[in-house]
Amino acid sequence: MDFGTALKDWRTRRRISQLDLALRAGTTQRHVSFMESGRSVPGRGMVLRVAESLELPLRERNGLLHAAGYAPTYPETRLDDPAIRPVLDGLRRLLDGHRPYPAIVVDRYGVLVAANDGFGLLTEGVGPELLREPVDTLRLALHPRGVAPRVANLDDWARHILERLRNDLARTPDERLAAQLAELTGYLPPATAPGPEHLGFAVPVRLATSIGELRLITAITTFATAADVTVSELKLETFLPADAETAERLHTTSNVGSGTPPRLG
Repeated sequence: MDFGTALKDWRTRRRISQLDLALRAGTTQRHVSFMESGRSVPGRGMVLRVAESLELPLRERNGLLHAAGYAPTYPETRLDDPAIRPVLDGLRRLLDGHRPYPAIVVDRYGVLVAANDGFGLLTEGVGPELLREPVDTLRLALHPRGVAPRVANLDDWARHILERLRNDLARTPDERLAAQLAELTGYLPPATAPGPEHLGFAVPVRLATSIGELRLITAITTFATAADVTVSELKLETFLPADAETAERLHTTSNVGSGTPPRLG
């Protein structure tokens, strides 16, 4: 895809007018129009400004640079590269510091990068094939041999996961993400319209475990100021107790599930 077509496609997806993009990027509507039509060849700095103004992820910013004929600006470092070990060491401390509550780090596709000891409670009784590396945490959550059979409010929890995926796809199209959405949807019965008592998708997951039912809320942390594609796509997902009973169970039990959680690095 040429730069002009890519720019127009992203601008349309973000629902931003040429004038709004021009104001954000410090240029004119005429210049934006000329870039989209191919009548103007943007400099590297302008490509980066419009990419930032469109709030593109780093991977897509590199793609826009490539479409304009420039080399990528943002590196994509392997997780086993010593260059990003300080970041991974920091994430390891965050995981350990969150105990006894479960916490995981995943990549852009929900593939497990690391977890703390609480991960064992989340995965009690799941099919061993779902825990073979690479572990797809999205599949793990909704597969019939995964966590799903132990979730008391599966309809709400599944909606939460699927809507998050749909929102990601709406902002940044991705064939692999689309395939994951299709797979996960296939594990579930046809969706029914939420009833009048529905509270939305932001509801605690109610998970049956060996220490009793846990009611957990989740928080997802991303690294918006990262200058490396790999780091920018990592997500730290932490699980917090939604009530006093859950907190007490997690604090007083020494049984945090079986198996050794994956480790960073």
